[in-house]
Amino acid sequence: MKQAAEQAIRLIQEKKYNEAVHVLEQAIEAEPDNPEGYVNFGNLLIAMGEAHRAPAFFQKALDFAPDDAAASFGLGSASFETEDYEKAMMYFEQAQTKGMSTNDLFYMVGQTALKLHHDGQALAAFQRAVELSPSDTASRFQYGLALAHFGQIDAAEKEFLKVVTENPRHADAYYNLGVTALYHEQVPEAKHFFQKALNYEPQHILAAHGLAVARKHEES
Repeated sequence: MKQAAEQAIRLIQEKKYNEAVHVLEQAIEAEPDNPEGYVNFGNLLIAMGEAHRAPAFFQKALDFAPDDAAASFGLGSASFETEDYEKAMMYFEQAQTKGMSTNDLFYMVGQTALKLHHDGQALAAFQRAVELSPSDTASRFQYGLALAHFGQIDAAEKEFLKVVTENPRHADAYYNLGVTALYHEQVPEAKHFFQKALNYEPQHILAAHGLAVARKHEES
């Protein structure tokens, strides 16, 4: 099953979904009592944009292994994709109770908390996701946004700077650095960051607006 799982993950990353389906169907047929095959198939369905079909496979995994944290996480991911955020949070919390403590889990808890307008929970979740995986720029960017939301501008700025260090083409991080620079009335720096955002994403409307605002500040 391990070899099949690794092959399926590679095929999913390459978006060769039909081949991944074939690999996992064979794996499940060979080991019908192994919950890993059902979890992997559920994850494949989510990747294929068929999240509504995925819960049956995660539930099948739980039938064989009720304490399978990956299956609970999968149910949470499927619920998130189908916009049932209350249920998603319930399943993510179940996964944590069953022993899961990964960057992916806390990132999804943070995203779900945002959807539920639980901003404090989102901040804590993204912070934990960053602690578990410091190089994950997606989690760090969201952590920076959460800090900014709570008025911790200097702390947010530090996180955005770390994001662009890890990913020099992160237009949204440059935009937010421009915003923080304007907040500190550092107009030349703001212009620089807004322009960097536009260099990497020419259609970045917010960055274009920010650049126009910075130029007006400079002229006044």
